[in-house]
Amino acid sequence: MESISFRQLQVVEDQLLQIREAIDNLQDWNASFSSSDDFHTSPDGMKTLAANCMLIEAIGEGFRRIDERTNAQLLFHRPEIPWREVKGMRDHIAHGYFDINSELVWDVVKNDLAPLHEAVDYFIAHLYELIPVNEE
Repeated sequence: MESISFRQLQVVEDQLLQIREAIDNLQDWNASFSSSDDFHTSPDGMKTLAANCMLIEAIGEGFRRIDERTNAQLLFHRPEIPWREVKGMRDHIAHGYFDINSELVWDVVKNDLAPLHEAVDYFIAHLYELIPVNEE
C-alpha cells in the first residue's frame, strides 16, 4: 500500500469535514419537503433544488479528489457505497445544465445521504489508521 504525506492526509480530512457539512445542509434544507414536486411549487423550492444540485456536485467532486489524493486507498473501505455513482453525480449535474431531473435529486437527498454521512463519519474517525503516512 502506497503511503501519502501527512499534509495530504490533512487535506483529505478537511475535505471529508466539508463533505459532511454539505450533507448536513442538504438534510436540513430538505427536511420540510415531502416529494420532488415540492421543488416546483415555490421560488424557495426552486432555490433549494439549485442549492441541492450545487452541493451534490461538490460532494461528487470532493470524493473524486479524495480518491486521487489517497491513491484509491480510502473509499474501498466502505464497499456498500456505490462510489462510482457518487462521483458520477457530479458529472451528471454539471453537464445537465438546465436538464436537471428533480426526482433524481430528491432520490439522492432522501435515500443516499444517510449512508454517505455514515461513511464520511467512519472515514473521519479512522482516516489516520486506514491510510499509511510517509515520514517525510
